[in-house]
Amino acid sequence: MSTDPVVTDDAPRNDNPYSQGVRAGDTLYVSGYGPVDPETGEEVTGAIEEQTERVLDNVAAVVRAAGGDGLDDMVKVTVYLTDLDDYDRVNEAYGARFGDDPPARVCVEVSRLPGEVRVEMDAVAYLG
Repeated sequence: MSTDPVVTDDAPRNDNPYSQGVRAGDTLYVSGYGPVDPETGEEVTGAIEEQTERVLDNVAAVVRAAGGDGLDDMVKVTVYLTDLDDYDRVNEAYGARFGDDPPARVCVEVSRLPGEVRVEMDAVAYLG
């Protein structure tokens, strides 16, 4: 099976040695995204809910660039938080975007994320 990198201007890009996403057959692996505005390259500051929204927008953009519908194609998400005290607020913003059939998920607290971001997510999507 071959793999294909996914590239889009609708999600943040950088010079680090990884793809925004990689499609392997009908499965898409989306790299980790923080709350960075793809147009400006700047981190979204403010409430954790706003940061969560931007992260989900970034992940969904990669899914769409691979031919998917966005968040509806997600089957697994990992959420990284720098402070588990943000868990309930992130959960509310996250849940509002997924509705009644959310993907499988893991949420962990980490000591630090790039820049000053408080939340990052990576994902697996099924595009079949």
